[in-house]
Amino acid sequence: MKFSKILTTLFGGGLIFLVGSVSVAQDYIAPRTSFGAPDLQGTYSIATVTMLERGEQFNGNLTITAEEAARIGQTGDSYLEDLTSRASDAEPDVGGYNTFWMDPGERMAVIDGEIRTSILVEPSNGRLPWAEGAQRAIFAGRASGPGPFDGPEARPLGERCLVGFGSSGGPPMLPVLYNNHSQIVQTEDYVMIMAEMNHDARIVRLRDDQHSDIPKWLGDSIGYYEGDTLVVETTNYHSQQSFRGSLRHFFYLSADAKVTERFTRIAENTLLYQFAVDDPKVYATTWKGELPMNAVEDKIYEYACHEGNYALPGILAGARLEEKEANN
Repeated sequence: MKFSKILTTLFGGGLIFLVGSVSVAQDYIAPRTSFGAPDLQGTYSIATVTMLERGEQFNGNLTITAEEAARIGQTGDSYLEDLTSRASDAEPDVGGYNTFWMDPGERMAVIDGEIRTSILVEPSNGRLPWAEGAQRAIFAGRASGPGPFDGPEARPLGERCLVGFGSSGGPPMLPVLYNNHSQIVQTEDYVMIMAEMNHDARIVRLRDDQHSDIPKWLGDSIGYYEGDTLVVETTNYHSQQSFRGSLRHFFYLSADAKVTERFTRIAENTLLYQFAVDDPKVYATTWKGELPMNAVEDKIYEYACHEGNYALPGILAGARLEEKEANN
C-alpha cells in the first residue's frame, strides 16, 4: 500500500487502519491462570514503525494527531522505500536483504488512544541519554576491535546464529526488520518468554530473589507479580551482547546494566509492555519505553538460521585470500 492510498484509507475509513491501537480500559479485569496469576500467555507481535528514538520531524512531541500522522508519520511502505533508497551515484549494495524479506510492521504504535512518535517515553525528548563521551568512546572502541574478518568470533552474534539480530529477544524487547513475534508461557515457578528470531528463550524465575553470577546472552531474569502485572528484573549480560539495535537505532548495555520490564494485560488481545534501563556506566539517567504487544493467531515456526547460510565462510575465505594476495 503506497502512501497516497494510506491517506485515502485514513480519511475514508478512519485511523484504525493505519495505527495499532492500545486503549487502557479502566474496567478491564485480566483473566487468571489456574494458580491465580494474571494470565499473560499467548503469541504476540511487537512490530511497529514507531522508532526507538524520536525523529526531529515530531518537534519533541511524544504524541501526534491523526492528521499529523497522515502528513509526516512513518508507515510500513514508506519506511521500506526509505530504507532501500540511495543516491543515484551510490555503489550498488551486494549484501543484505531485499524488501521481500522485511516485515517491520505497517502501523505506528498507539497507547491509550494516542499515536506515539517514539518507543522512548523518558527522557521526555525521546532520545537516548548517553553519558558525556560514552557514545563516542564505545563506538570508537568497537571500530578498533579485532577486525571484521579475523575469525568467526569477531563477527556479530546474529550473523553467527547465537542470538537474534537487534534486541528482539531483549531485554528490552524491541522491534526489528522481521520476526517480531514472541510467545509467553507461565507456570507457578517460571515464565518463559521466547522470541521468534533464533528462538531465544528467557526463563524468568519466580521463586528466586538473587541473580546468578553467570553471564547469559539475554541476561539473568527474576520476576514477581505486582497485582495484574508481571515485573521482570534482568542483569548479568554477556559482554559480547552489548551492542543492540531496533530498526534504525543502536544502543549499548554494559554487563551490569539492569533492565526492569512490566507486562500487563490491558485487553483480551493486548499486553502493555513497559521497560526501564538503568546503566550508569553508559547513560546519564535511566531511560524508559512502552510498546503494545498485540496477540496474533500465527504460530512460531522453526528459526533455521544457518540453513543455506554461506555468508560467514564466504566472508572469512575472502579475507584469507586478500591476505594471501597482499603477502605475495
